Amino acid sequence: MILPEFYDFCSRAKIVSGENTLEKIPALLAGLDAGRPLIITDPGVQNAGLVDVVKQAMAPGLESAPVYSDVPMDSDYHVVDKIVGVYRENQCDAIIAVGGGSVIDTAKGVNIVVSLGGKTLLDYQGAGAVRKKLNPLVILPTTAGTGSEMTLVAVIADPERREKMLFVSYFLQPDLAVLDARLTRTLPDFITAATAMDALSHACEAWYCMEKNPLSDTLAFQAIDLISQNLLYVIKSPEDTQARLALANASTLAGAAFSNSMVGMVHNLGHAIGAVCHVPHGNCMAVLLPYGLEYNLHRRGEIIGQLLLPLAGPEIYAATPRHQRAEKAIALIRQLNQDLHDAIGGRYPRFLSEIRDRDGRRLVEKNMLPEIAEKALSDGARVPNPEELLADDAQMVLEHAWEGTPLDRTKIKTG
Repeated sequence: MILPEFYDFCSRAKIVSGENTLEKIPALLAGLDAGRPLIITDPGVQNAGLVDVVKQAMAPGLESAPVYSDVPMDSDYHVVDKIVGVYRENQCDAIIAVGGGSVIDTAKGVNIVVSLGGKTLLDYQGAGAVRKKLNPLVILPTTAGTGSEMTLVAVIADPERREKMLFVSYFLQPDLAVLDARLTRTLPDFITAATAMDALSHACEAWYCMEKNPLSDTLAFQAIDLISQNLLYVIKSPEDTQARLALANASTLAGAAFSNSMVGMVHNLGHAIGAVCHVPHGNCMAVLLPYGLEYNLHRRGEIIGQLLLPLAGPEIYAATPRHQRAEKAIALIRQLNQDLHDAIGGRYPRFLSEIRDRDGRRLVEKNMLPEIAEKALSDGARVPNPEELLADDAQMVLEHAWEGTPLDRTKIKTG
């Protein structure tokens, strides 16, 4: 184990997980001195009836809470600023975010502006701009992947600059996260897979990147173990409530691990792809995770090898020679991507070239890779990566990930 000379760990969010947890929200809100929440969600969640499920569970008293349901898949600061107006017009005193990563990050952005009294989210860019307690924020995740309910980060697009803006502060951690399997039951299988692989990438990068620490290690290990045991099973048995709840808990654990260790090139490249190509983040993470492991193998081989234990279990780990464990862990993640691709009838992408929109159009064209590589240089997630990642290195990794070929490790510039 690597014990850093210094680390800090902070996890302020209260987690409520289990059967019928939605019904506890009114009392939990009252404990936060809040009673007029604005519900923020997206069209998919609204159309699936999940907001109605939430409101019915919270009745009486909160069934008339105002709802903003037009958060897009790749939200930007214009959306945040619009919702700020809705919050103020309705004289709200709290936010309930019902959705996945884009909804949660948008809600965090709204909470910054309404709590600090600003006019636009652009007033608060950069680490350290948010320096005091914000209004009550409750997260109801409808995907088991982003872990944003536990993080101190919000990622929100600036469409004019074609960039993803990072907002970082411990005050961005929500007050409360409610994990209820009813909220993930209607999730399509290919989104269940992509978001769970997003959580797996959070956990794996938290395990091997530069700011790992003993507490983040514990959370990351448990997240990887829960995902490896439950993900394929949930795809094949979607009605299993306990397995779905296990994935939701894995996402939360991975989010807490990421929040307290930071991540590296996998999320760095994922942010850049999302900014340029508007690709769902989970799809990027699933494709890029094996490449991040391969790229850092010369610096973190022993630690990456330890991932084989939660990925495969103690028997396979013990039977695998120590010097082969890292390669086997990477192979297992690639095999998991293949198994998910097969189980979902090819709708789950294994390579960047396979990521398509609902009309079948390819979202990441090969001629976009140089722009993505350059965009990655301005993203702070590259800093904690064990090996330096410059534009030509990123280009090389992206080309392999686009083709779906294992990384040629002889091309990695070390040191």
